[in-house]
Amino acid sequence: MDPRFDQMFDRDPFNSVFKVVFYPDRVYHAAYLNATRSSRYRYNVLEVRNAFDITVLKAEVYMDGVFLGNVLRVEYRASRLTEVARERNRFLRSRVIMQIRLLTSDPIAPPAGPSATLSLHYDKWINSYQTEIWETVTLPPRKHHDFKVLDQIGRMGPITSVADFKDLLHDIKGIRRLELSFRENNIDLPFGYTIGNPEWDNNFIRNHQVPNTQEPSSNQNTVDDFNYLIDFQRGHFFDNIDNTAPVRYRNGMMEPSNKESRNDNVIEMRWVLQREFASSVVFFHKVTIPPGAIEGTHRHIGTEELYCIVEGEGIAYMGDDDDPALSRYPLVTREIYGLGPHSCREVPVKPGSVIYTKSGGIHGIRNPSADKPLRFVAFLYHTA
Repeated sequence: MDPRFDQMFDRDPFNSVFKVVFYPDRVYHAAYLNATRSSRYRYNVLEVRNAFDITVLKAEVYMDGVFLGNVLRVEYRASRLTEVARERNRFLRSRVIMQIRLLTSDPIAPPAGPSATLSLHYDKWINSYQTEIWETVTLPPRKHHDFKVLDQIGRMGPITSVADFKDLLHDIKGIRRLELSFRENNIDLPFGYTIGNPEWDNNFIRNHQVPNTQEPSSNQNTVDDFNYLIDFQRGHFFDNIDNTAPVRYRNGMMEPSNKESRNDNVIEMRWVLQREFASSVVFFHKVTIPPGAIEGTHRHIGTEELYCIVEGEGIAYMGDDDDPALSRYPLVTREIYGLGPHSCREVPVKPGSVIYTKSGGIHGIRNPSADKPLRFVAFLYHTA
């Protein structure tokens, strides 16, 4: 075995401290990467990204201490796909189908990037569907794969290779983004019935906002995604997010029947980060509430949001008893978007104030000033 592995995993103090972060296979991941059922194979995981219940690993794979090639490993825990399949009275069982597209930062490369349709296989060790895309599964002359691993290798196997991906995998650091979507298998295993209408998890109705026009609430500013984006860019710097063009919304989070809605009630949102986030974070943006404008009071179900006021003064509305410490503030009735009237606490806010709303909580905000804007930054993320 290449002695660099021992140095990397045992004697490098940096990796010793951060070993859980970097998935070194000798710590706890050895049983869970496909080829490590044979001791002849070793992985060196380079980077890890996740989004919701998807995990993607960039790695190197070695056999008998000799480098074989680069690997992309995709793990998918299928919580959403399980739900929509169950509505059809079906179970996912041992296999689901993945569509994957590779995207690079190379301006010369085709903007769409190569794509493939692959099988993900259920792995009881990690309670997840998974596959590994190797740069190549072909060995040098007079070399043979271990029989413990050979049965996994194939076009739709848990270890596979895609000809159109080979060049990009060879320079795996150049793969900056992946687009992923998932669906049921074509065949209802183990019964063999054909599934004519497989259900999809393609990020459902998720979209992102782009300032294509300054017309308030224009559909041109909403871009449907229909996939999950895994972003391998390691950092993002913004010199001044106030230079980001805003997307404008008229009567945001307010129904037409709301007595406070009016044609000039327009708020602005500067969308800084959206699909770039990993985990369950949905967006980070900066919101401007002009003088006299209102963001409608609304309830969060399945998401949490945090507002931090950075400029101006205003009035926030939070659901009665959402935070028991607010009992000293006035109790008012507000129209809740989609839910009708509800009791809320009316709370003054200023720079440094934070409103944190969990799933089931209610919030909204109003700028009563006649001449000064109210601004805050906000994070939204799913609770699971």
